[in-house]
Amino acid sequence: MTPDQPGVQIRGNAGDDVVRPFQVEALDVRGRAVQLGPALDALLGRHDYPAPVSKLVAEAVVLAALLGTSLKFQGKFILQTKTEGPVDLLVVEFRTPGDLRAYARFKPEVIAAAEAAGEATPGKLLGKGFLALTIDQGDDMQRYQGIVELDGATLEEVAHTYFRQSEQIPTRVRLAAAELMVRENGKARRHWRAGGLLAQFMPAAPERMKPRDLPGGDLPEGASIEEEAGEDDAWQEAQATVGTIADIELVDSDVPVDRLLYRLFHERGVRVFDPTPVRDKCNCSRERIAGILHQFTAEAVEQSIENGRIHVTCEFCGKKYDFDPAEFLVRPPDAADGADEPPTGDDPPEQSRPGD
Repeated sequence: MTPDQPGVQIRGNAGDDVVRPFQVEALDVRGRAVQLGPALDALLGRHDYPAPVSKLVAEAVVLAALLGTSLKFQGKFILQTKTEGPVDLLVVEFRTPGDLRAYARFKPEVIAAAEAAGEATPGKLLGKGFLALTIDQGDDMQRYQGIVELDGATLEEVAHTYFRQSEQIPTRVRLAAAELMVRENGKARRHWRAGGLLAQFMPAAPERMKPRDLPGGDLPEGASIEEEAGEDDAWQEAQATVGTIADIELVDSDVPVDRLLYRLFHERGVRVFDPTPVRDKCNCSRERIAGILHQFTAEAVEQSIENGRIHVTCEFCGKKYDFDPAEFLVRPPDAADGADEPPTGDDPPEQSRPGD
């Protein structure tokens, strides 16, 4: 490589289930890219979701992985939607350094009708409602939360709105997910793959992040204010480049993220950094669920009994827990009152209220 050539530093392939940070210095762009394979397949495999719901969950998991791996502290990043659509609740939780879990609640008959009508797109499945992105640094730290309205938009579009309104960082996101057929031991098997890329314009001079002033006079016929106001040339080029990514490139195992980054930015020079592995891992436990049950009133405990036992299934991973009600009918002195619903897994009150 001569001094006049751009720097391209690609060291092998990151592979599946790792988030690869990258930087394009010539365009003042930083970002992260990921392809999810076995981790996503395991996560979705334990749920009997219809294909359109699985695709939506997969895209949400990719987005959570891209955003969650930016955390520089021990904590968790929660992506949660609550809407009037067929998928009325969707939760993805990323715990540092790379644990992912997800859950979707949906209306099967509405999903089936949407599939039959060819309208089971992510935007239609979500419908009207809101998306909450929460950063939780622990019990002793204040949470940060951004909320974006949903109105038939895709997760890509919602992510752009979030960064424009809450972070005010020029950001371009691409997400894709697909159910593929593979042959194992002479038999065809379905499995899920997904991928995504997030690019952000972060120049040394903050004023370059702002749109340019409008020119004087009337707008040319057919032009929009956004087009005429314009953006920094480097960011326009970066957006155009990211916009060329095809969905198949994001999910194809023959096009790992390092190869994709080279395809996109080799003329400008791209540098990649050490990847962060992510995995399908739920953090529910018998102790944590017991702690929640200990907060129930005696009446709520009685209402949770079925055939003489209390049965709890984690909605994230499907693990089942069985408890003796007598353990919770004798309440410890410091137990809080007011809990009135049985738990459905780890920290369910938090997961069911995006606005907390």
